[in-house]
Amino acid sequence: MRSLLIVPGDDEKRLATALTSEADALIVDLEDSVAPAAKAAARATDAVFFGEARKRAPRPRLYARVNSLESGLIDADLEAVMPQAPDGIALPKCLDGASVQRLGVKLAVHEAECGFADGLTRILALASERARALFGFATYRGCSARLEGLAWNGEAFLADLGAETNRLADGAYAGPYALARTLTLVGAAAAEVAAIDAAFVAFGDSEGLRAEALAARRDGFVAKLAIDPAQVPVINEVFTPSAEAAARARAVIAAFEAAAGAGVVSLDGETLDASRRRWAKKLLERTGMG
Repeated sequence: MRSLLIVPGDDEKRLATALTSEADALIVDLEDSVAPAAKAAARATDAVFFGEARKRAPRPRLYARVNSLESGLIDADLEAVMPQAPDGIALPKCLDGASVQRLGVKLAVHEAECGFADGLTRILALASERARALFGFATYRGCSARLEGLAWNGEAFLADLGAETNRLADGAYAGPYALARTLTLVGAAAAEVAAIDAAFVAFGDSEGLRAEALAARRDGFVAKLAIDPAQVPVINEVFTPSAEAAARARAVIAAFEAAAGAGVVSLDGETLDASRRRWAKKLLERTGMG
C-alpha cells in the first residue's frame, strides 16, 4: 500500500468517488468525521458500501475506522461492518500493543460468528493521537499477527496537546510532532509493520504534498494517508520505487546470490553488507516488483 484515502462514512457521494480514486486503500471513517447523531445512519451506509465494494475487481483494500476502544461506540461499529468482511480495522486513539490485542479479541469473536477465518481482519493502529501513546511504541512488536501498520496523526495530536499549531514558520513540524512522527517510524520498523505518514491537510497544495511525501519516503515511511482523492496520484507516484531503484535492488540481491555465503560483496565500486541486502529485499517485497 502506498496511499490510504480517508473518507467520511456518512457521505455516499464521496464514498463512490473514493472508490474510483486509484487509492490503494480506503479508510471509511465512522469516527471524527461523522457527527454523533449521524453515526447510526453511517453504520448502515457503510455496511452497504463494503458489501458492494468487495464485489469490484480490481478494488482497493477496505478498512473501517471505528470509534475508539474507550468511546462506548466501537461494538456497534463492528457489528455493522464485520459481516461485510472488511480487509481491516483502523483503530483510532491507539495507545499501545495492548490496545491492538483488545481489538483483536473483538475481531476474533466477530470472525467466528460470521464464519470467517480467524485472523482474516487486519489492524492499522493510529498510534500517535494521544500524548500517552508516545510511551507505548516499544510494545507493538509481537503484540498481534493482525497488526499491519502504524500511522500517525499530527492534527489529533495537536488537539490532545491543546497547542496552537503543529508547524513552524517554514512549514516543518514543531518539536512534539516531529517526535511523534519519528517514534511512529521507528516503532513500525521495530514491529516489522508498515510505517504510514500523516495526511497533508492543505489538500490544494500539491507541491507541498509532494515535498512532504518525498521526505517521508526518504526517511523510511512506505505509505501516506490522504484526505482528498486529488492527493492520491501524487502519493502513489512518490511511493512507487523507480525502475532504477528496483533494478538496483535486484542487482544487490544477485550479487549476494552469486557470492553464496559471503557477508560482504562489491557492486559498482561499493562494498555492501547484509544490511543492504535486507534493504533490497524489503523494497522488492513491499512493492511486488521482485
